[in-house]
Amino acid sequence: MAGAMPTDPRGLRPFAPLLDAWLRFQEESPRPFTIPGHKHRTDLVGDVIAGDVPYYAGLDTMKLAHGVLLDAQARAAALWGAEHAWFSVGGSTHGNQGIALALGQPGEQVIVARTLHRSMLLALVLAGLEPVWVTPRVDQAGMPRGVHPDDLAQALAEHPRSVGVLIGDPSYLGTVGDVAGLVEVAHGHGPHGIPIAVDAAWAAHFGFHPDLPPHAISQGADLVVMSAHKTLPAWSQAAIVLAQGERIDLARLAAGLDATATTSPAGAILASIDAARALLERHGAELLAAAMDLVTRARTRLAQIPGVEVLQGAGVDPLKLVIDLRGSGADGLAVEQDLLHVGHPLELADRDLLVAMVTLADDEGALTSLTQALSDAIERHRGTPRTIQSSGIWDLRPVQRMSPRAAFFAPRRAVPIQEAIGRICGELIAPYPPGIPVLAPGEEVTRDAVNRLQAARSAGARIAYAADPALATLVVVEGC
Repeated sequence: MAGAMPTDPRGLRPFAPLLDAWLRFQEESPRPFTIPGHKHRTDLVGDVIAGDVPYYAGLDTMKLAHGVLLDAQARAAALWGAEHAWFSVGGSTHGNQGIALALGQPGEQVIVARTLHRSMLLALVLAGLEPVWVTPRVDQAGMPRGVHPDDLAQALAEHPRSVGVLIGDPSYLGTVGDVAGLVEVAHGHGPHGIPIAVDAAWAAHFGFHPDLPPHAISQGADLVVMSAHKTLPAWSQAAIVLAQGERIDLARLAAGLDATATTSPAGAILASIDAARALLERHGAELLAAAMDLVTRARTRLAQIPGVEVLQGAGVDPLKLVIDLRGSGADGLAVEQDLLHVGHPLELADRDLLVAMVTLADDEGALTSLTQALSDAIERHRGTPRTIQSSGIWDLRPVQRMSPRAAFFAPRRAVPIQEAIGRICGELIAPYPPGIPVLAPGEEVTRDAVNRLQAARSAGARIAYAADPALATLVVVEGC
């Protein structure tokens, strides 16, 4: 095996069975006659395949005789206080698909927060569920503040036969809603309550320090999906699904997750989830405290820039660094280019907002460099202050005219976008990031939706998933 022997610098190995199996594979350097085809030879295509170990006949035997994945998942369930846990190499997208398949039967209604990621909207197509949309409330600055429990209660009163609730919390911008209040409403509906699933993709670190918001499982959520690769030091595509309580059909959930998963899972991704879990369990509080201190100091420095607002305070993830440039007049896209030039790509940049993703892997040097580069770039591009004109994607209220599944499979054709207004959308279109749809299959193409898409594109957002990213045409359902 080429390269240096992998190490276990924080002593996680005895506490992480998948990590231990990955390290043993590296140490033993076997000569397998199984997939993957690169056979661990980095001299063929380079280090791009270094560390790639399969789960089957890699971390475990082909017959899974050692049970290392089940052991690791049980440890994760215990750490987060859930009854069951599943690891995924398909990101939160995979978790959302499995959850949708478990919640109900085709044709049944579910209450869905409109600002959920596009993966859940397409999961509705897969499962054949009918969405009843609820729109998160926004504050005076146009920031999303989550679905309000009163709005969920109203939606359930109007659609009492709904079989579940799907929300996303925290938001892409790090704002935190009232998960406990939503759980209370969902569990109080009908004679036995209905399950509530939380897409907590950005919240794998929640609950592991007293200054962080509590995790959704601790607030009573029945199902939670989170991306270990977003806020924890895990491989890309690493995710965890958690479940608890009697409102979930566990057999159907397991079958749904199995049906939508790859049959060749990457062992390195699974091992990284286990390692991140063990790190969080043993050192999470101290590492997160240090990271939050860095963000607090960065926010203080950035808030001193004239015209700049920094999202902070109650109801905001202490690790999310969100900068509102409107008062400075600086164009976020120009600022982004300056940051790219000095090696600081951002999670999000549009004309008005910048989002820097900070995790427990960042250090003081990185945050100092980022804040200095931001300060310099904002001053270079300072201009006439802008006011809030629209809250963009966050307060959109869709008009559902056909089920997502029916529209997805219906005959469709592209028409000029102005001619599409009033017709039924046949595709999913979202400014990216954050990948939250403005239009989805089965919804009426309203003038408001078209205006928001065009405004997002003019502000520099990439229009994702659309057949025509330039928005000259839009795909609609034939004859509707």
